[in-house]
Amino acid sequence: MKPPPFAYHRPDTAEEAVQLLTEYGPDARVLAGGQSLLPLLNRRLVRPIALVDVARLAALRGTGRQDGALRVGALTTHAALERTADPHVRDGLPVLPETARLIGHLPVRVRGTVGGSLAHADPAAEWCLLAVLLDADLDVLGPEGQRTIPAAEFFTGAHRTALAPGDLLTGVRFPRPAATAAVAEYGPQRGSLPLVAAGAEIVLGPDGRIAATRIALGGVEDRPVRSGTAEQALLGGVPEPRLLDHAARLAAKDLDPRADHRAPAGYRRDLARTLTGRTLAASLARSTARLQEATAP
Repeated sequence: MKPPPFAYHRPDTAEEAVQLLTEYGPDARVLAGGQSLLPLLNRRLVRPIALVDVARLAALRGTGRQDGALRVGALTTHAALERTADPHVRDGLPVLPETARLIGHLPVRVRGTVGGSLAHADPAAEWCLLAVLLDADLDVLGPEGQRTIPAAEFFTGAHRTALAPGDLLTGVRFPRPAATAAVAEYGPQRGSLPLVAAGAEIVLGPDGRIAATRIALGGVEDRPVRSGTAEQALLGGVPEPRLLDHAARLAAKDLDPRADHRAPAGYRRDLARTLTGRTLAASLARSTARLQEATAP
């Protein structure tokens, strides 16, 4: 099928893009990499009257430091993060390039963008999961100016966000390093969105006990979710396999998994437990290595 007719605009500035989005209101769509939007257009699952192509907005590409946080521009492609040499990413947030490598196939990663994925808000999408796991802040430019939306408030449902008509997502900021974070996912086909994805971060204290932890799951509910019960179960504990397995079971137990044509709810719950255990073990290995380096004579 071919897409329905629409007006096409290619602004030169973010402010011009916001002006166009405000003019057309909810009947406008932002075109970034197009990897999510174009299939929907071709199948006529969405029928916008206008597309605002933001490809010219070079200021929305790349990574850098901002007020102590790592900022990723909304038009940064998955492939750019996968290949980045930025030491703030490679050393402080290696989970970003590792996760980028999991997304789709190379042609998708070359064109698809971080901001496009976040705004599309698929419950199983990798960047949505990481934003929730790492307490990211999303920068939005709208008719009233710039504002910030915490990731925990940005995703409001499946393919639904806190973006209002006229809003343009300009970037995402990760407020602190997370060198030990890890992500794992499972899908029936390589390159497809995962059925379930899990992310975890364990930080060990000087005494070898778990001083901080975060666990998040995607693909199980209508948005990525944190597992507070499992996180609390880990805090202060001695990191051993039994404790990690207990936390993984708690994380799965807390879920209200969705069922669809791809997988029943029970299967998603089992995947959540397995993948949570896998990411906890991977994060623990990284945290243990860092603690050993810090205490080596």
